[in-house]
Amino acid sequence: MTKKELINKLNELRKLQTETELVEFKEARNGIDFNRLGKYFSALSNEANLHRSECAWLIFGVENKQHLITGTDYRMKQADLNSLKKEIADKTSNRISFIEIHELSLPEGRVLMFQIPPAPDGMPVAFEGHYYGRDSESLVPLNPTEYERIRSQRVTSDWTAAIVEDACLDDLDKQALQKARVEFVKRNPKYKQEEPTWNDAKFLDKAKITIRGKITRTALILLGKEESEHLLGSFVKIRWNLKTVDNQDKDYEIFSIPLLLAVDEVYKKIRNLKYRYLPDGTLFPEEFLRYDPFTIREPLNNAIAHQDFSKGGRVNVVEFEDDHLVYSNCGTFLPRSVEDVVLKDVPEEVYRNPFLVEAMKNLDMIETQGGGIRKMFNFQRKRFFPMPDFDFSDEKVRVTIPGKILNEDFARILINNPELSLEDILLLDKVQKKLPITDEAFQYLKKRKWIEGRKPNPYLSSDVLKPVDNDELKVSYMANKSFDDDYFKTMITGYLKKFGPVKRNTIDNLIIPKLSAVLTEQQKKNKVTNYLSALRREGVIVSKPGYYWELV
Repeated sequence: MTKKELINKLNELRKLQTETELVEFKEARNGIDFNRLGKYFSALSNEANLHRSECAWLIFGVENKQHLITGTDYRMKQADLNSLKKEIADKTSNRISFIEIHELSLPEGRVLMFQIPPAPDGMPVAFEGHYYGRDSESLVPLNPTEYERIRSQRVTSDWTAAIVEDACLDDLDKQALQKARVEFVKRNPKYKQEEPTWNDAKFLDKAKITIRGKITRTALILLGKEESEHLLGSFVKIRWNLKTVDNQDKDYEIFSIPLLLAVDEVYKKIRNLKYRYLPDGTLFPEEFLRYDPFTIREPLNNAIAHQDFSKGGRVNVVEFEDDHLVYSNCGTFLPRSVEDVVLKDVPEEVYRNPFLVEAMKNLDMIETQGGGIRKMFNFQRKRFFPMPDFDFSDEKVRVTIPGKILNEDFARILINNPELSLEDILLLDKVQKKLPITDEAFQYLKKRKWIEGRKPNPYLSSDVLKPVDNDELKVSYMANKSFDDDYFKTMITGYLKKFGPVKRNTIDNLIIPKLSAVLTEQQKKNKVTNYLSALRREGVIVSKPGYYWELV
């Protein structure tokens, strides 16, 4: 937007008699607490979705009564303002951030106009795991009805399911079609005897690649002849690129449809050499392939399945010589978070290309229960390698698969402590990569004597190289490990079901003794507040006058 357009928009918003669910004015003369800003972002994004608006606005430097310009000194340095997009993305679900942050220098003072996107269909936006909304001018937790209204939304159109009227069976590659039959029977053995009797049209319908004999974009993406790509009306390519570790190009190749065969060709390009590691106390090296074959194919197939083909971009596979692989595709990451998929093994609920995903599942290209990503993490663990990294910036998904040991201390930890949970390994992996960890995680790792130093620069401790084998430490470990959130929420609902309405202090006495010992008393009380708020948003419990809680 030009400066004139921004000024016109600001004047238009200032003419509103009161703030609405889509506009918030803040004087913010000396700034605003970051957490408060994040809550407003979540609330305005969710309201923009519910009102089907193209955006919402948070305005700094304008008071909220008469909408007079007062000016703001919030983040005067341009670099600090530019970094805010990433800071918000790091704390929101699906890494949603501002469309743009507009800065206006007016005679009355400096004004910041934060342009906030609507929450994606089917995915309310959370800030630090909590969902917010607006009640007129007030910032409030997103109520259960509104939460379900957003969650129940579905993407109205699936680009990959569209019928290509000008296409026919002759536009499909015979070799790809034959491979599709083999993979279909492998994934669906119950059809082993029946499949040979099907003609091509019946097979394609059974595999959910075509619709009533009509060729879909999915059929062309997976099985189409290269010369039939023009029928898709978009660019469908995979680019493999070999680089040196210092990012110099060495080789590349571009693959077109049919992608069912192209995946095999890309796989053959990647040089999966043997890796040797000499553990302590032995003269005999461990020897294994740098990448598990599954770990090469899974992120590539996932990139195809979740590609936003309407953008006309390529799926990219970059191989850095004997070091790591990077996969990227256009489009945002749709599950709530990588942690949900890996630690909680939560299947994805919404897909960008559901028709394509179903076809790829039937051809044994992907899993649709979240297990594929979790397997990748476990294969890295078995190699004592760093965990995969996910980057969701710039409306793309980038997955990095390390192909060597980054920190020998980390490798020794995994070798000597085979019973470590995946959750613990992810925390230690962040330390070795010098990524930020929460205060709670820092205290947990410090108490285990797994790290040394101080925040923000802790490092792996040599003490962790010894397995946890004494009873006292095991008991301490379990006391600090605690349980997952669902366990405590179930405890609360079970208690209310049995005893009826209770006051908050009763719930505190029920939950707090069972929380992690590394938490402070205030942190424990905050945890209980979060559980109650989550159950209220889910429509399971309500609060009554006198601070009583009861089941709906």
